[in-house]
Amino acid sequence: MQNYDVKKDLRSLFTAKKDFEVIDVPAMNFLMADGEGSPNTSQLYKDVVQALYATSYAVRALAIDQLGRKHTVGPLEGLWWSDDLSAFTTSRDEDSWRWRLMIVQPEWITGELFEEGLKRAIDKKDPAAAHRVRFDAFHEGRSVQVLHIGRYDEEAPTIARMHDEYMPEHDLRPRGTHHEIYLSDARRTDPARLRTILRQPVEPTDA
Repeated sequence: MQNYDVKKDLRSLFTAKKDFEVIDVPAMNFLMADGEGSPNTSQLYKDVVQALYATSYAVRALAIDQLGRKHTVGPLEGLWWSDDLSAFTTSRDEDSWRWRLMIVQPEWITGELFEEGLKRAIDKKDPAAAHRVRFDAFHEGRSVQVLHIGRYDEEAPTIARMHDEYMPEHDLRPRGTHHEIYLSDARRTDPARLRTILRQPVEPTDA
């Protein structure tokens, strides 16, 4: 059975350069769940991560059994926002952060398969945040992105340069929320070597 790996099959969406670049991101389906608070201290954040992975692996197993199609579970992604951008760039007020965590799904995963997978995940592991998980499409469109290598709490200068330098220089302004794609397993990777795509949807300043 051939294995589908979204990071390889849609390589342009799951790789990034060390310099800023503009890409176009198509609509894709995700398992997602919302929350708020610091990813370092919030129990809700941990619960949502657990629920997303438990459901993703249950959906994967069902796709193998029912469709004969196998895929690698995609990387964890996060949309992040706050009432004030400085909460990410200067003040780093993590308690004010709001987020939507997501795991991309292959195009053959349907809402029905998700519902069955969620039920299986609840029956087997009963994740505390299972009720928050949903299946939905997300269309990001034109975006600026860059590869960050290092600790998550060292992203702020790069985010600031993206918004304060690169976008104005290219007649772009932010549209939507800050997006991060976590290419490394934080449990097994030296923090100094973590690889994270930082992405921001944009539009022309004269739009």
